[in-house]
Formats: sequence, structure tokens, C-alpha cells
Amino acid sequence: MAHQHAPRFLQIVNDARTRVRETNVEEVKARLDRGDRFALIDVREDNEFAKDHLPGAVHLGRGIIERDIEERYPDTKTELVLYCGGGFRSAMAADNLQKMGYTNVISMDGGIRVWREKSYPLEKS
Repeated sequence: MAHQHAPRFLQIVNDARTRVRETNVEEVKARLDRGDRFALIDVREDNEFAKDHLPGAVHLGRGIIERDIEERYPDTKTELVLYCGGGFRSAMAADNLQKMGYTNVISMDGGIRVWREKSYPLEKS
């Protein structure tokens, strides 16, 4: 059973989603399989990333991504695909990165939860 999020949290997520491009798990998997070039960023907590993550993902947790993104990806045109547990934190992070001037940011709706449901491959730290 999916976690029930608080109404005010959902309100800010839905607000962010009005400004953020989203993709789905199937499209990200297809792009990885094709070898498309983009930065895949896991915005979950450290312990979540350590448990498992998408192949090739870089960890920039929700608490530090705004602080560290410029050092890791100085070109604001870099394609950044963000994911989290279900697509909520990644939408909020994508919204903030756009406010910082990043122009090619996408949030993966469904997050690692849907990725797992589809039995797509995962890596461990």
C-alpha cells in the first residue's frame, strides 16, 4: 500500500508539477537501454540510495542538490533526469533547479517504486 502523504505536502508537489516536465519509468528505461546521454540523479536520502538505485545514477539528495548541483553540473543546459521514491521529491527538486536557471530538467513520475514493480535492474552501493 502506498504511503498517504499529507495534504499540504501534496499541494506544494502539485504546484511544482505545474512547472516541471515529467517523464515515466518506461521512457527512462528505454533511454538507458539506448545509451542516451543524460544525467540521472537520485534525490532520495543517503540510506535509500545505499539500499539500491537505478543503474548509473548519481546521488544528490533532496537536502543538498541545490547546494551541490552547480559544482557537479555547471552547464545549465545539461539534461538532468531526477527521480525519488514516487516522483514527489523529484518534482520539487526539479522545480528548484529550474529556478536556479537549469533549462533541461525532467522528473521521473512513479520513481523507484514503479521501477521496482516492473522488475527493472537496480544497483547497490
